[in-house]
Amino acid sequence: MNVEKIPNKKVSDHVVEQIEKMIELGDFTIGEKLPSVRELCELFGVGRSAVRDAITTLKGKGTVEVKHGEGTYIRGFDSSSLFKSQVLLPSLKDIRELFQVRKMLETGMAEMASLNRTDEMILAMEEILSNQSETGWEADYSFHMAIAKSSGNEVLLQLVGFISSAMKKVMIEFYRHIEKDKELVKKIDKQHDCILKAIKDQNPKIAHQEMMDHLAFVEALLQSSVLEKA
Repeated sequence: MNVEKIPNKKVSDHVVEQIEKMIELGDFTIGEKLPSVRELCELFGVGRSAVRDAITTLKGKGTVEVKHGEGTYIRGFDSSSLFKSQVLLPSLKDIRELFQVRKMLETGMAEMASLNRTDEMILAMEEILSNQSETGWEADYSFHMAIAKSSGNEVLLQLVGFISSAMKKVMIEFYRHIEKDKELVKKIDKQHDCILKAIKDQNPKIAHQEMMDHLAFVEALLQSSVLEKA
């Protein structure tokens, strides 16, 4: 197992990063008990206080669960993390379930946007899609949030924001994975254009279908990219 020794600056933060990285790489798996504090000290070459502080931080993030008298265990993806900062890449099962929710919410969101949008909202969405300074995940996030805003439902806007936060890390990795494939990027851009056209034309049925097709396409690509790394 290759482990980097930890520099003295912000030691506990570096321990947190190392443990999170090891979880992502599969060195530590969900449900597994972490090594003892003493063993972690030896592993990372740091003091006990740094390890204890790191575990406290990881517990606060929901990454680990501390069972008194037993030890510290790695936790899986938790839906409650929609209201926290998500630090772990979701598994294939998590991705599937998140996209099930996205399909239910965002297809209806596209329908509502097509009925409630204003000319100013259309202009804002057109600007997002044409803005070259914002690309990849940032542009995708901005576009979907603009549709949510156009729906006119504040609760829906917040829900989509929570889900987007949970998906942030995996979507950033996804866009890094596809950025060299210009045809894939163009296809996703075209799907966004089709969604916007349906909303602009005030056609809720087409808006629903275009959003469903887009999410299904991205989900399939995303799962393939995760499988390739497995």
